[in-house]
Amino acid sequence: MKERTYMISAVAQRFDIHPQTLRLYEREGLLIPSRTKGNTRVYTDRDLERLGFILVLSREMGVNLAGIEIILNMRRKMEIMQEQFSCFIDELKKEFKDKEHLFDEKRNAIVKFTSPLVAPFKEDNERD
Repeated sequence: MKERTYMISAVAQRFDIHPQTLRLYEREGLLIPSRTKGNTRVYTDRDLERLGFILVLSREMGVNLAGIEIILNMRRKMEIMQEQFSCFIDELKKEFKDKEHLFDEKRNAIVKFTSPLVAPFKEDNERD
């Protein structure tokens, strides 16, 4: 199935911004639309999500373009780290799948553990 794309005028109208603003975001590297064979900018749903985030940062939070660039770069690095961490967890699960018995605390404790008998605490005024 082919991904939906939107022309610059439709995107500008949808987000109530001037097309020049979209071109500025592209020049600054914040938004990178695809191009048709005729070199026309087209935006995907993913581009629109990113644009929405950019506009929240700038309109609602007052972040300048340099700040937006830093935030977007940090966000991407976090996504990469999350992917790497998920892969790491999956590898650990595979590695220890057949070794679950190693994590049985009672059988593998360094020091033998037995549950202590606990006497209920009585306040001074409760004593006979």
